[in-house]
Amino acid sequence: MAQRTALITGITGQDAAYLAKFLLEKDYRVVGTYRRTASSNLWRLEEMGVLDRVELIPMDLLEMTNVVRVIQKVRPSEVYNLGAQSFVGVSFEQAVYTSQVNAIGVCYLLEAVRALDGAARFYQASTSEMFGKVREEPQNEDTPFYPRSPYAVAKVYAHYMTVNYREAHGLHASCGILFNHESPLRGREFVTRKITASLAKIAHGQQDVLELGNLEAKRDWGYAADYVRGMWMMLQHPHGDDYVLATGESHSVREFVDKAAECAGFRLAWEGEAVSARGIDRASGKTIVRVNPDFFRPAEVESLRGDASKARRVLGWQPEVTFEQLVEIMMRADMDRAARGRLLHLRF
Repeated sequence: MAQRTALITGITGQDAAYLAKFLLEKDYRVVGTYRRTASSNLWRLEEMGVLDRVELIPMDLLEMTNVVRVIQKVRPSEVYNLGAQSFVGVSFEQAVYTSQVNAIGVCYLLEAVRALDGAARFYQASTSEMFGKVREEPQNEDTPFYPRSPYAVAKVYAHYMTVNYREAHGLHASCGILFNHESPLRGREFVTRKITASLAKIAHGQQDVLELGNLEAKRDWGYAADYVRGMWMMLQHPHGDDYVLATGESHSVREFVDKAAECAGFRLAWEGEAVSARGIDRASGKTIVRVNPDFFRPAEVESLRGDASKARRVLGWQPEVTFEQLVEIMMRADMDRAARGRLLHLRF
């Protein structure tokens, strides 16, 4: 059997690093694309030990001719579109740019795949944020979308465009509606990694306090390595389709903080409510967690919990890492980084 080639957009991101390692272990040729401005942000591939095994190609999702040339040059058997403006908070300030990259950029990719010969299997990174103001719980593939951010609105467009190319042009195209999936490779702009990195720095005397937004927001948090396995499984199925990947459990930001603090050696006592809430270290009496109203979203998504029964039934996928294990994995990694002074470096 000839070696398969996978093209991964957004190769500098968390999911791409885990996916690249996963595919290399299956003897794929892995080609990753990145924006030229992100060329120095390759630390995740370094952390995974695969930087020297991934072919890197600059590509801008907003330049159609660039996208077409890359697809023609690489001739991938599988395309994993993980490239995006992926921070929900930023999308409120950069709504137009987010819409261009996360929506129109996907259309460019789909058209490039179709124009070549339509043989490449295509994965679109959809998101649980599309459910937004949820209509039912848990959410599955048939739950109506109600996006609550420019990021989520753009992802809904990309989702349905992928479905349309599958139905109208016969592409083997799948959408993974992934609920929150985290790891030590998460960027520190995401709340889970902000929590673990900040608590690790506090534990090592490198920071005084962790400031957060809505402590009561609930999410279905899983481990990124489990979820990239699901991406690959979607493209191995004979037909493209849409799948929710989730743990089926929902935990609040406050619960994540409590568990992470415990792993860092703190026992928190909570005082106050809403924006006045504070997490106090029982041993020292110091406030190490507090709420900052500036971190609240203009339109909040209060609770998300996924139903991945279709992925279990059709693909045989299920998560292997529990919520508690995930927090411990992330906290141990950041405690180690803080001990070595690595969290003082911006890229981590």
